[in-house]
Amino acid sequence: MYLIQDMNQTSVLKKLLPGFIPLIIFFVADEVFNTRTALIISILTGLGEFIVIFIKTRKLDTFVLIDTALLTLMGGISIILENDIFFKLKPAIIEAIVAVIIGISVFTPRNLLLNMSKRYLRGIEISDFQISLFNRSLKVFFFIITGHILLIIYSSYYLSNEAWVFISGILFYILFGMFIAYEFVKNKMLARKYRHDEWLPLVDTEGNITGKAPRTLCHQGKGLLHPVVHLHVFNDKNELYLQKRPMDKKIQPGKWDTAVGGHISWGNTLEQGLYREVEEEIGLKNFNPVFVKKYVWETKYESELIFMFLAQTKQKITYNPDELADGKFWKIEEIKSSLGKDVFTPNFEHEFPILMEFLSPRP
Repeated sequence: MYLIQDMNQTSVLKKLLPGFIPLIIFFVADEVFNTRTALIISILTGLGEFIVIFIKTRKLDTFVLIDTALLTLMGGISIILENDIFFKLKPAIIEAIVAVIIGISVFTPRNLLLNMSKRYLRGIEISDFQISLFNRSLKVFFFIITGHILLIIYSSYYLSNEAWVFISGILFYILFGMFIAYEFVKNKMLARKYRHDEWLPLVDTEGNITGKAPRTLCHQGKGLLHPVVHLHVFNDKNELYLQKRPMDKKIQPGKWDTAVGGHISWGNTLEQGLYREVEEEIGLKNFNPVFVKKYVWETKYESELIFMFLAQTKQKITYNPDELADGKFWKIEEIKSSLGKDVFTPNFEHEFPILMEFLSPRP
């Protein structure tokens, strides 16, 4: 997430800087020559910048192209009408274009800026959590740039050239610096707030890691898809072990559930997460898990990508009372007769038929 912010902030600065240089040139030239000559020099400066950038990069940057075209157009109109107001409004217009792009990105479902960012982040997946933080920052910047546009318009009509140059150029960088400082402090406070929290990997529906987030945030609603492991354990009598969830659990307290279920911590592999959870909850160490299915499970509390496994054991299972309220083996018919009676968690009732189908003889 912070990589995305930094790259976009740097990108914006690099793209806007060439547009401010002709403004400074105009101010200096206007002090030495007349306004008409200053406008011509500024336009030539802008065209020269465009040519230099094209020669260095060997490609036409759309943003620089629009900025140069607007500079030439507004400066040309100012020369023809002998009124520099059109030239002075150019920075406001170019910033307005940026503001419109940001506004569409954060206030509508169509995130134009995110799509533009992917040009610089090829091969890097961006999670919903990262997008949410990114949009929050962009909303702040949207109001900053909108306020700056209004100041440029006001200074163009009512203030001196010196004040207009300061507001159009230097003030923008001051505001931008304050915005970056605000983001830096906010990110540090966010990291400090969750420094003792367990961090979970964020994934896409295929299980590819897209980022990470504190466990607390992952359990505050849908959207932050994170991986979870489930293990169904059978004994040599083909009975299925179930755990009873403690009454102090926020989700489905007091109900019977899959033998083992838990999150994969940041930095752990799927296998490491599975073996850790199994040992913590029911004490099994030597078992051979068989992969059954991978699927997305969403509730009002969270979004999980569940990796479902099964195993058979002859070992005696001793559940961890710090993790579970109870645990025992159930006969399959006993489970079937209790389905739909608020005995089991909805997730177990979803997985049970999948498990039975997986174990049924293949024709």
